[in-house]
Amino acid sequence: MRQDDRDAFEALLWGEVLLFGLLGAALAFFVAHPGLRPAYELPQLRLVLQTVVALAGVIVAVLAATQFAVDRKRLDLLLMSGFSVLAGSTFAFSIAPMLGGQPLYRAEAWAGIGGRLLGAALLASAAFARGRTRRKQGAVAQTIVSLALVLVSLWLVARWLGPSLPHLAPDEGRDPPFLLTLSFSLQALLYLTAVMGFGLRFKNRGRDLDRWIALGTTLMLFATLNYVVSPLLASGSVSAGDFLRILAYGVLLVGVWRAIRSSEFGRAVADERARVAREIHDGLAQYLFAVSTHASMLGSGAPPEEVVPHLMEAAAAAQQEARFAVLALSSASGTAPFDAALRRYVEFLTADGKLDVELEIDPGIALAPDEQIEVFRIVQEGLANVRKHAGATSAEVTIAERAGQRIVRIRDDGDGFDEASRRAGQGLKNIRARTASIDGGFTLTSWPGWGTELEVVLRVG
Repeated sequence: MRQDDRDAFEALLWGEVLLFGLLGAALAFFVAHPGLRPAYELPQLRLVLQTVVALAGVIVAVLAATQFAVDRKRLDLLLMSGFSVLAGSTFAFSIAPMLGGQPLYRAEAWAGIGGRLLGAALLASAAFARGRTRRKQGAVAQTIVSLALVLVSLWLVARWLGPSLPHLAPDEGRDPPFLLTLSFSLQALLYLTAVMGFGLRFKNRGRDLDRWIALGTTLMLFATLNYVVSPLLASGSVSAGDFLRILAYGVLLVGVWRAIRSSEFGRAVADERARVAREIHDGLAQYLFAVSTHASMLGSGAPPEEVVPHLMEAAAAAQQEARFAVLALSSASGTAPFDAALRRYVEFLTADGKLDVELEIDPGIALAPDEQIEVFRIVQEGLANVRKHAGATSAEVTIAERAGQRIVRIRDDGDGFDEASRRAGQGLKNIRARTASIDGGFTLTSWPGWGTELEVVLRVG
């Protein structure tokens, strides 16, 4: 395990210890003093909290489904299934029956408990899921239909068992039904399994999502433990467990959203690496072929005074292309800071003294990782176009934010051209295509004999 991964895991471990300590102490206090357990008969607030939980569950399920569409991992499919069941059972068996002011009947109450138990089981199994699914097309829709049928089956079974199931109406002086306490205990055990499973996944793989799910399921665990020691027999009661559930969904929302952003960045990195590979083939490989050809000519007895200058020129060009390729690969890895990578590129580009570049980056600009790659490529292709075709001696690059928009401006003092009579080169075509792919704006202004100005406006973040 790398030192950074070890530090991250230790931070998670200590965070879990602190969370278990605080929530465990609060739970022990309420167990020791039953009269102080915070439970209030607030039917409207209870309905609002249940609605928030259901909506949060739907959002997490949608985000997990989006993540599954990107990576096709069984983990994401099980997460989507678990949160879909939790959200669906909450809406169907806790919210919908009470919308008309009716009490929560026995069949719906027990079906809701069964749905929450199933959702917890799916989340616990997700912690130990491995690999990817073979089929992607229609997998999410088929899973949702199957889960809906399972929930309907739970409700039918609860209605069939109706009279034999314990009544959940509050009754002073009577302990909660054993079956209710058992179901909450099983849920707590499943959430504890999920906490341990996702904690181990984070230790072994270092994936950011596993850390957030471990924290979220920890809150779900203690929310369920609150129900174990103080079951809400009244359908309108509110306790600390309800607020812990909402907090848990908030943590899970953050984690899944961060995972999706990371996947988008990963795809951008992969695209850039493929583009760099093409550039190496088109640039560096051609220069190396030229070096090899001239070396073969020398070996065949060609006059050195004719071949050596061309060989040195090709070798120098290959060296410069190799430097650009290394820099491009380092920036495509996403590890180099954006401004540092850009300044290094400018240093390489201007090392031979043929072009002077002034780079200005607004210190207050905020660029997402995928936006950093796009801006880097726009500047790279724009300056490469200036160097090869503009006949310029100096260029100015400005990266700034104006009225919520990211602006990239490249201006040179080159020959310029008549926009009406000259077609754009491949470099400008690449910039235009890249700008269109991110829903940005592209403006090119040129004055014959006075240079060219390129301005790209990125989409509003």
